[in-house]
Amino acid sequence: MHTKYKDDELWLINENGWARRLQNIRESQFTLGNGYLSSRGILEEMPYNSRPGTYIAGIYDKISAQVDELVNLPNPVNFKFSIEGQKLDMFTMDVLENKRTLNLKKGMLLRRTMYRDRRKRKYDYQSLRFMSMENKHIGVMQVVLTALDQDCAIEVETGIDTSVSNVANFSEGRKRHFRIRELGQEHKAGYLVAETSGKKYILAYWSGFYYKVRRKNVFARDNVFRINLKKNKSIIFTKIFCIKHFPYKEKHNIYKAQTFKIFQDAFRTDFNSLVDKHCLAWEKLWKKADIVIEGTADLQRNLRFNIYHMLICAQNDEGFSSAGARTLSGEGYRGHIFWDADIFLLPFYIFKFPSIAKSMLLYRYRRLEESRKLAKKEGYKGAKFAWESATTGEEETPEWARDIDGTVTKVSTHKMEHHITADIAYAVYKYYVVSGNEAFMERYGYELIFEAARFWASRVEYNKKNKKYEINHIIGPDEFHVDVNNNAFTNMMAKWNILIAHKLFFKIKNRRAIFSKFKNRLGFCDKEAKVWKKIAANLKINTNKNNVIEQFDGYFKLRKIGITKTDENGIPLIPLKLKPKDIAKTQLIKQADVLMLIYLLNDVFSAKTKRANYDFYVGRTVHKSSLSPAIYAILGCETEDFNRAYNLFNVALRADISNLYGNTHEGIHAASLGCTWQVVVFGFAGVSVRKEKLFINPKGMPWTWGKLSFSFTWKKSTIILELSRDEMKVKIISVNKQPVELGIYDRLRHLKSGRSYTFKRKGSRDRKEYFYY
Repeated sequence: MHTKYKDDELWLINENGWARRLQNIRESQFTLGNGYLSSRGILEEMPYNSRPGTYIAGIYDKISAQVDELVNLPNPVNFKFSIEGQKLDMFTMDVLENKRTLNLKKGMLLRRTMYRDRRKRKYDYQSLRFMSMENKHIGVMQVVLTALDQDCAIEVETGIDTSVSNVANFSEGRKRHFRIRELGQEHKAGYLVAETSGKKYILAYWSGFYYKVRRKNVFARDNVFRINLKKNKSIIFTKIFCIKHFPYKEKHNIYKAQTFKIFQDAFRTDFNSLVDKHCLAWEKLWKKADIVIEGTADLQRNLRFNIYHMLICAQNDEGFSSAGARTLSGEGYRGHIFWDADIFLLPFYIFKFPSIAKSMLLYRYRRLEESRKLAKKEGYKGAKFAWESATTGEEETPEWARDIDGTVTKVSTHKMEHHITADIAYAVYKYYVVSGNEAFMERYGYELIFEAARFWASRVEYNKKNKKYEINHIIGPDEFHVDVNNNAFTNMMAKWNILIAHKLFFKIKNRRAIFSKFKNRLGFCDKEAKVWKKIAANLKINTNKNNVIEQFDGYFKLRKIGITKTDENGIPLIPLKLKPKDIAKTQLIKQADVLMLIYLLNDVFSAKTKRANYDFYVGRTVHKSSLSPAIYAILGCETEDFNRAYNLFNVALRADISNLYGNTHEGIHAASLGCTWQVVVFGFAGVSVRKEKLFINPKGMPWTWGKLSFSFTWKKSTIILELSRDEMKVKIISVNKQPVELGIYDRLRHLKSGRSYTFKRKGSRDRKEYFYY
């Protein structure tokens, strides 16, 4: 019935058969969404242990919880059949055949299940559903049921399921973050109005349902009804729903009416037309977002899976929301915003969808005032951003969490993992360099970077003994080592933040109108900027005689542990004899730390320093975070450790499609999504920004890859790349038709808009292809 919505296998993620243990994992993987609204890929009948999840970006609630949580909203994907008293269900009937397909190209989930009941009668069940990318408040479902052996009477139950709740965690039970205000039926449809428990938002739902009999649509008046089904005849059931949020008000009738208008327009539209508009919207997205790798079916499919999830987890809503650490596909980390959004996801949007990148940065700016309060509360100046953020920008990190061995441990990240403030400033500046959006900087960016620099200037301590500024009692990206002094990543990112603020201060000083705005409102002066430069020049960074940067004070003196074993994916294993509480006494690190620094500040370090640090830390990192393998893969490309680079790239690529970290059921790992894109673009293709100029210096490709092609934006131009083993083709499409300055194999050139250029790969005849599989 729905075969016409299938595509080439390179666009399809298939589930063949039925495995109970994979149910919640598939729900995360098969999430449907559009950046505003998402729905986990549950089975429509919601069998035992199903975890339905319906989320709106930015809708959190704190009532009955320790911290703000992404609200699991009433579930509109609710469709149940009973046939003569037996539920049509994976657990109650025999499943003779089951196949579900996530069509990445069209953003829809297809299903076909063959059931057999206790009387040995068979039923063919098919479904299709999607969250409209054309109208982001609309969801569409269609179910086709066929009785294969004899006539039968079926009972249908649909409507909106209000029994859902947020999942429990080890310190709190299940909880419902909404209250029903009103529900009923009007205009051949059902409606529901709810409010979040903290009375911050109103949620308005409309849902309509009809089925076809003798080619005529019959509108269901009730959520539960009976219908007769003839042998070998099919009934097509169609459900369309609309969900919209509003700021809280005591009277909600106007919200209900506004939502009904959106719903009515969709409900009156032909089903095929709704599908076509949705597919057209997806086609436009993929035209910008796709990366084509010829010759590698699994890799191509998995890469598109990762890009798909980035396309459905963020939107341009002027800073109302940002992307959570587990996207909008689950409640891992309670839907909170971490540095994952700013460092790992944001580059994809900066180079592909600048308006979404801008919105994600506006999310940070709109919480700048709360960040100032956080800094003041802790005795600092400027702005200190929360480690975990949600609605307001207040600190939302829970006090307790489980360690890697399952034990409960007290959380210190919100008290010490301060590098996030520099990370956000870095993200703002990165967006500025790539987009050239001066207006954004004048309204938002300069202020955020200045306030972040002020925080660091007040956070440092002067050590009279060594005449250095230090940052003590800190946690770097490597969370195995807590409460350390002078973490190199933190100190260098703070130094970068201060120096950029100093540079921008004097850049705008001669622009009187802009400078006066900051001087009057924030109280800036030349003296403060000069102090910044002094601090940056004397901030402590430790290195040894081999150019290896010490991760923090005393790291080199810790016990050396050799990594001798890896798991089946090539990830290093922590020695069994080493207890979790003793890891901090060793040089084993959880994830990229010093190498994370070298990656972000790539043009600061020499090739010799990069190689020395890569060689030193690669054998000490156990990659217990999904964001780590890809960073090592990128640096592996740069240091020509290609075999390891490709292996780690595959680990990052399969983090969720293969559930490598064992927790995909909690949601898709956002950082890993962004990292895999960065490996392809910044690693293999060699795209980089150095000294604020764009360079392309391909590192070569695996021999299994035929061609690699993609596009991205730079300033107001689109760069189209096609890479093969021996050459690179570049085409520039510029809005103003002006030439674009571009570094090709380290040589700056001015390429004209509209023309295609071909460059032979540097050293392609002599370079030995000794890597990749």
